[in-house]
Amino acid sequence: MKQIPIKKFIPGIVWFFLVLVLICFPQHNLPELNEWSAFLEKIYFDKWVHAGMFGMLAFLFIFPFGKSTIPSTTKWKYFIWISIIVSFWGLATEFIQRIIPGRSFELMDWAADSFGALMALIISKIFILKN
Repeated sequence: MKQIPIKKFIPGIVWFFLVLVLICFPQHNLPELNEWSAFLEKIYFDKWVHAGMFGMLAFLFIFPFGKSTIPSTTKWKYFIWISIIVSFWGLATEFIQRIIPGRSFELMDWAADSFGALMALIISKIFILKN
């Protein structure tokens, strides 16, 4: 099996560190959205942000495998493992947030992170493995 060049993973690596930086911001450094707060809370905006960030993280690591020449069954195994690892990374970020002022561990944030990883898995199966 031919190895995938590391440069194919650079977008995923950059996104990983961007997510890490974002989850490490203390709460008081985040912008306040007073006028929009009620609306954003009603539509669970923060959960959608979590799902999007971690879904993109999973997808950016899945994509290089999807475009490689490895067999589809092997690709699918990589897709699953990447999604599981991203989900556990979401859990780890929640524990990291426990030590950051103004931030806290939220189980529903982890659920949203895992949902994003699952969506990346499903979308990858449909659009990458199908082709």
